[in-house]
Amino acid sequence: MGNKLKGKDLIKLGFPKNNSINIALGQINRYRKREKKERILEEAKEVLLSPEKFQGNAIWGKVAEGLVKPVEVKMHQLRNTRVPFSIYGENEIDEQAKFQLYDALKLPIAVQGALMPDAHYGYGLPIGGILATDNAVIPYGVGVDIGCRMCLTIYPIPISYLKGKVHQYENILKNHTKFGMRETHDKKQDHEIFYRNEFKDIPIIKRLKDKAFKQLGTSGGGNHFVEFGSVLITEEKNEFGLNIGEYIGVLSHSGSRGLGANIAKNYTYLATKQCPLPKNVQHLAWLDLNTHDGQEYWLAMNLAGDYAKACHDNIHNRISKELGAKPVVKIENHHNFAWKETVNNKECIVHRKGATPAKKGELGIIPGSMTAPGFIVRGLGNANSLQSASHGAGRKYSRKMCKEKFTTSDVKHQLKMNDVTLIGGGIDEAPMAYKDIKKVMKNQQELVQVLGTFTPKIVRMDR
Repeated sequence: MGNKLKGKDLIKLGFPKNNSINIALGQINRYRKREKKERILEEAKEVLLSPEKFQGNAIWGKVAEGLVKPVEVKMHQLRNTRVPFSIYGENEIDEQAKFQLYDALKLPIAVQGALMPDAHYGYGLPIGGILATDNAVIPYGVGVDIGCRMCLTIYPIPISYLKGKVHQYENILKNHTKFGMRETHDKKQDHEIFYRNEFKDIPIIKRLKDKAFKQLGTSGGGNHFVEFGSVLITEEKNEFGLNIGEYIGVLSHSGSRGLGANIAKNYTYLATKQCPLPKNVQHLAWLDLNTHDGQEYWLAMNLAGDYAKACHDNIHNRISKELGAKPVVKIENHHNFAWKETVNNKECIVHRKGATPAKKGELGIIPGSMTAPGFIVRGLGNANSLQSASHGAGRKYSRKMCKEKFTTSDVKHQLKMNDVTLIGGGIDEAPMAYKDIKKVMKNQQELVQVLGTFTPKIVRMDR
C-alpha cells in the first residue's frame, strides 16, 4: 500500500463517486498528509458508516457534510434590482465606491445596505460599506483585517502634563508599541484567548497560534497607529462621569494581525469555490451559515475579533503601567466585522467593512487623521444606516497618489502647524490624504451624537 491516499482508496472503502471524495482528499491533504495512510483510512471508514456523528468535526465535518447533505455549487447571478439602501454624504463619495455598493445590493442574499460618508473603493464591499445578508457571511465583506478596531483610554491626568513632558511620552510610545511585520515585544505575555477551543479544534487556527502569540500587543502597518492626545469632553451629561474639560488620552487603531489575514485568505478561497459569481463581483462570494465552512468561518472570525481586542488591551495596559495611572474610561469598537442583528424583524448578518456600530446609546470613537481631531460619539440607532456610522474620515487620495502629490516637507509642515510629533509614518499616510473629518461628521448627524473630541499630539506608526 502506497503512502499517498488516493480517490480509489476511498472508493474501495465504499465512498460514493461524487464530490465527497474530492472533499475528503482536500481535507486530508490540507490537515493530515503527514499521518499514516492506514490510520486515515480507518477514520474515513467510520465517517462513511456514521457521518452524522462527525458533523462539526474540525477535520471530518466537511466530509460528513458531503456525505449527508452536500453543498450545492452553482453559478449565482445578480438580481436585476437593488435591495433598499441609504448613502450619507453622497457628494463626497467617489463613484467607484457607490458602484461597488450597487453591485452588492443585487446579491441574492442581500437584504439592505448603506454607505457611510467616509466611504471609498475597496475589495468586495467598499470601505465604509454596510450590507445585511440572509444567513450568509461574505469574508471580503468583513475584510482582510478582521476585527480592526479603535480603542480610546482616557486618564484623569490634566493635558498640561503632556505638554510639559513630550519627550517622556514619546519614549513610552517608542518603547511599548510595536508595528509592522518585523517588530515584536521582547517580553511576551500570555493571554486567556490562547486557551480557547478554536486554537485546538480548527486546523488553520491551530497552525496560526504561534504567530498570534508572537504578535500579541503589536499593531499592523499602513494606517494603524497608537497616539497620545488631548481628550476634550464637551457634553455635560456623559457616561464617563467626567466633568467638561481636557484630559490625556491614548488612542489605538489596529486589527487581528497575521491571524486575521490568514483566516480571511483561507475562507475567501473556500467561498469563491463554493459560490461562483460573475467576475466583477467574485470578491463578494459568501459562505452559507448552514454549512461546515460557514460555521467554521464564523467561529474563526469571532476569535480574530477577540484577539484584536486582546492586542489593544495589551497595548493600553503596557502604557498605563508606564504612566502609573489607571484609565477612567475605555471606549472601543470593531469596524471590520459581521454581527447577527435584527433587520426588519428578521435575523440577518450585518457586515460593517470600515464602519462603526452605532446602535442607540452605543459609544464609539471616529478618528480624523494624525493632525485632525477624532470624535467620541453616542449612536442614535438609525435603522436606515443599519445602526452604523463612519469609522474615520476616509481616504481622499490613494497611497499611490499621495506619493505622487505630496513630499516629506509637506507632511512636516502640516505636523508643525498642528503641533504634532510623528514617530514613523510615511507620505502615504499624510494628513492631506484624508477627507475633512468635520464634513464627514456633519454628514452623519442623524447617525451619532458627539460627546467629545480626541486631538492627536504624539503619533506612533510603522516606520
